Amino acid sequence: MPTADLLMSRGETQKTLHERAANAAVSQFGRQVFIRAVVEISNFCRENCSYCGMRRDNRNLSRFRARHDQLAELLIHHRPASVTDINIQTGEDPVAVREVVIPLIKTLQRETNLGVSVCLGSLDKTLYAELKAAGASIYIIKFEIADPAEYASLDAPGTQPERLENIRHLAATGWHVSSGFIVGLPGQSEQQLLANFALARELPLEGCSVSPFIPGDETPLANSPGAGIDLTLNCMAALRLMRPDWVIPAVSALNLAEPGAGYRRGLRTGANLVTINLTPAEVRDDYLLYKRDRFIMTEERILAAVDAEGLTPSSQSLAEFYRTRKINGAAISKAAVTAPA
Repeated sequence: MPTADLLMSRGETQKTLHERAANAAVSQFGRQVFIRAVVEISNFCRENCSYCGMRRDNRNLSRFRARHDQLAELLIHHRPASVTDINIQTGEDPVAVREVVIPLIKTLQRETNLGVSVCLGSLDKTLYAELKAAGASIYIIKFEIADPAEYASLDAPGTQPERLENIRHLAATGWHVSSGFIVGLPGQSEQQLLANFALARELPLEGCSVSPFIPGDETPLANSPGAGIDLTLNCMAALRLMRPDWVIPAVSALNLAEPGAGYRRGLRTGANLVTINLTPAEVRDDYLLYKRDRFIMTEERILAAVDAEGLTPSSQSLAEFYRTRKINGAAISKAAVTAPA
């Protein structure tokens, strides 16, 4: 478990921390990183998170639901060659799940060999089962904030007990679950920050992300200071050292926390998953997680960052890795597979 001093480290101590984390990732996964694409299907959301521009109280946002036929054409015939997995993401919108997401998953299963992950929020257990039956195997559901009081004060999704119950239910019913948390939220104490690691460690996860707080356009926190890139990267490194066997993404928000350098620095702290954005351009700006002026990770940008850090794209899908616990045919260490959750 990390300490507050470790997470606040700078200089040589920080450099050593990041090097240890990068070496831990290489020892488990080699120099390969998984490459997936994300399509953002709907920005309708029934939640009201204080840090997200898609919150239901944002009346200035043009809401959209993408069309199944448009997305199927894009993903089947025009996806980048390096992509092995698709992540389907929405605001918390059960209508889009039923009308667009499930039909799209069935089409992708029939027409491609892509692994499918979904990031759809807290849903009815029947919908979870339908998504799994359609062919999705990875569910991304961030616990966001570990401290219960902080979770409630920022109107994070539903209630915290409900969120954690959903995570445990998904894992218990055969999903490969990835979660995540936000660092640098306004007023976040060292104890609240450290609580994220304790909660992540006890949940039945196979991956976890660290996202820097970015003051989002059209949110109550728009004028708050953002998270520092050093704190975010230190948390990523600490997470890698805590669980060397986890899949840890370099999130696109690293580019906002430190324009021009944040993303590559994330790869240097042990991240082993990168994401290309394939959301249709005409609706992309309205998927308002942070700011309308988004930094879009294209295949060119992703492959350039991966290559610059001496890494290589994995030929194996993330979904296949989770099924076999092998990276490009080689088993990862037994110690990692059996590490306590």
